[in-house]
Amino acid sequence: MTSIVIPAHNEARVIGRLLDSLVADSADGETDIVVVCNGCTDDTARIAATHGPRVRVVEIPTPSKHAALRAGDDHARGFPRLYVDADVVLTAADVRALVEPLNDDTSDILATAPERRIPLTGCGWRVRAYYRVWQRLPAVREGLFGRGVIAVSKAGHARIAALPPLMADDLAASLAFAPGERLVVGGAGVVVHPPRTWRDLMKRRVRAAVSTAQVEQHQEPEEASARTSVADLKALVRRDPRLFPSVVVFVAAAVAARRASRKAIRAQDFGTWLRDESSRQN
Repeated sequence: MTSIVIPAHNEARVIGRLLDSLVADSADGETDIVVVCNGCTDDTARIAATHGPRVRVVEIPTPSKHAALRAGDDHARGFPRLYVDADVVLTAADVRALVEPLNDDTSDILATAPERRIPLTGCGWRVRAYYRVWQRLPAVREGLFGRGVIAVSKAGHARIAALPPLMADDLAASLAFAPGERLVVGGAGVVVHPPRTWRDLMKRRVRAAVSTAQVEQHQEPEEASARTSVADLKALVRRDPRLFPSVVVFVAAAVAARRASRKAIRAQDFGTWLRDESSRQN
């Protein structure tokens, strides 16, 4: 049985759309869904509980994604296992596509993730420009991070369970697997709702800058990095010169986020979660 662990902190506005999508067209006994409400002060638990016996709700008092993931592991029943952010949308068919390579005993694949679908309608022009570049970056296209979903085999789970608690848990999980051990599954897709405003985009980028710095503190110098290089951006513009204005916006966002993250990094503040609420609007 495939287990799906969904950490959820005050996700009443979006948890229903994810669970509706997962439960629809799935057979009884096909998936084991565990929603871990961590430190919730809204109706997340009540809404999740309305989705029938295939959805089990676990409540913990601590508002911590890492604690929620571990609690989910304690209650999950099977493998392969998916970890899914509450604010994305994933279907039962996508789940089947993600676990198929993990059920192949002859494969070296230990972790999979779906292709991203980022609906940019309603977003500000600078946000659209940013994502026009971001989605084309090699590390973003090839890595498992930034998708809100990662699926692992039992052996893959052992790999990520050994990781320390980190803000960028998806980035750390992606870097824990060599390119030959991870796979972005073309037959699976996840809808990742982007921030709608520049201000909310900057919240995400500052959080990403801080969390990336934390991941790098736990890495050896020779280990892989997901940072964007100047060479990556130059290569994009060479292939498509029309991207140049969007690259300017991308660089402006990166510079601003790096500056804004310095104080938190110096203070080793890796617990302040800058949350984008605009992506959770209906």
